[in-house]
Amino acid sequence: MHIQWNWGIFFEQAPFGDTTYLGWLWLGFQMTVLLSICAGIIAFVVGSFFGILRTLPNRFLARLGAGYVQLFRNIPLIIHLFIWIYVVPDLVPESMRDWLFSLDPSIFIFMMSTIGLGLFTGARVCEQVRTAIQSLPSGQKNAGTALGFTLRQTYLYILLPNAYRRVLPPLTSEALNMFKNSAVASTVGLVELSKQANQLLDHAGAAYESFIAVTIGYVIINIVVMKGMHYIEKVTRLPGALGGK
Repeated sequence: MHIQWNWGIFFEQAPFGDTTYLGWLWLGFQMTVLLSICAGIIAFVVGSFFGILRTLPNRFLARLGAGYVQLFRNIPLIIHLFIWIYVVPDLVPESMRDWLFSLDPSIFIFMMSTIGLGLFTGARVCEQVRTAIQSLPSGQKNAGTALGFTLRQTYLYILLPNAYRRVLPPLTSEALNMFKNSAVASTVGLVELSKQANQLLDHAGAAYESFIAVTIGYVIINIVVMKGMHYIEKVTRLPGALGGK
């Protein structure tokens, strides 16, 4: 099969919007990055919170954390997004529902996609934080008690800093997965990178060019994420630790 490449398609005027097809892809690229960063913040905060709960001696709180993991980890991401877009607005109080429906549709879809992706990823972060805390030597917790720290201070000043150092490598993989999973948001109408590639295919018929461009976009994102996480891992590494200097 002989492929007729048309790389000049990227610089042709798009059928709507004051931009070219390359401009479409750039807008989608920015949306993918923004969605992933906002969802990543939610995933880190919520995942850390429930991960800590799972390590507490209080059974109720530990089960609460386990329930969150079971609820958000065992359901496909696309189902989560559909629930947040079509179900959750009907379950909230009327005043909040009116506010949600008064939003611009693109903002509403972005907000719900961010929450859905963030909570979905947070369940995986939760397990990584829990595992990291439980892998620490028990002497660290005992040292906090011996120094007169409360349980909250022991977690805040001793356990969590060490646990986060251990969890950075798996968090890198999770961050990469989240950027790739962000493409699922196109199914609920969010105009991110893969959605723009589909639009380029629909309007210009440039299948190979559009998806090669999208592939390059995701590769660039992944390289930047890996470099960033490796830098954080390097600057937070303790002298004398494995791989440290």
